[in-house]
Amino acid sequence: METRMEEDDSASELLRDRFRLSTISIAEAEANKSGMEISEPVMTCVADLAFKFTKQLAKDLELFAQHAGRKSVNTEDVILTAHRNEHLAAILTSICNDLKAKEPQSERKRKKAPKKDDRDRGAVHIAEA
Repeated sequence: METRMEEDDSASELLRDRFRLSTISIAEAEANKSGMEISEPVMTCVADLAFKFTKQLAKDLELFAQHAGRKSVNTEDVILTAHRNEHLAAILTSICNDLKAKEPQSERKRKKAPKKDDRDRGAVHIAEA
């Protein structure tokens, strides 16, 4: 049991380190584009904040999927996590719509058309007095 926990911790550390390196690389590239320099402590702080944000985002996505009774995250969950940032939500919605438009029609999930009997059962009839 303890070795399993050590393996998980080791994998988590490796993931965090790779994420940090990627974040630093992106920040350096963006700084170079604008002709700026970023100090080492600031770079480390940005990388740590990005990792913490991503970790919280992953937890939120997992909870949204569980709440919907699903085992996997979908695009609606991702858009829902951005609800506090209207601009980001609009961009994500646009990207999602573009992806759906590019998806072949035959691969899209289709809703079953309700049977005539099912439609009649859902209607409420009020008898006249």
